[in-house]
Amino acid sequence: MGRLATFIISLALVAGLLNHHCTAPARPYQPVARGTPIDHVAVVGDSYTTGTDEGGQGSNAWTTRTWLTLAHQGVQIVPDVASEGRAGYVVRGDHGSVFEDLTTRAVHFDDALVVFFGSRNDEGVNPMQLAGMAHDTFDLARRIAPSSKLLVIGPPWPTADPPFDVLYVRDTLSDQARDAGATFIDPISEGWFVGRPDLIGPDGVHPND
Repeated sequence: MGRLATFIISLALVAGLLNHHCTAPARPYQPVARGTPIDHVAVVGDSYTTGTDEGGQGSNAWTTRTWLTLAHQGVQIVPDVASEGRAGYVVRGDHGSVFEDLTTRAVHFDDALVVFFGSRNDEGVNPMQLAGMAHDTFDLARRIAPSSKLLVIGPPWPTADPPFDVLYVRDTLSDQARDAGATFIDPISEGWFVGRPDLIGPDGVHPND
């Protein structure tokens, strides 16, 4: 999960999604002064965000590690995370939610950044339904937080040969993110976990700590 957290925050900073903090190189530690701007960040995700028995829970969650990394760089974050195992844009999770439901819970009017991460759980769903529900989810985030930046991260895959249906999910989300004016990141083409079985738990799917 440490490598995942590094990817997330590096991509967000490089993309300028928190650009008013990026005017100078990051220092190892920067005290937070009174009056430091506070960024409200919402995260919507699946089991890669909730964590599993394989890892990534509590203090080892990539979200928690990311907020701590930012705090040591003098960036104040107030996060709202809504994630659910097995959830996707179309497929309902362990508690019956899809990403649109989670968006309603996590996103607020003053958010500076909204992050969507996933989901391989949508593998094999009707393509038109996926496109429509992804569109509606991003549109909902725009309506709730009209001034926020959107960062859409596609489904990750731990090997170099993801199935076609997962690639189709990736491509559909990329198209919908572009239409929504969001930044899209593709963990598959960037090979986040490829060739690194040490980062994946025994189930072959979820990251370990």
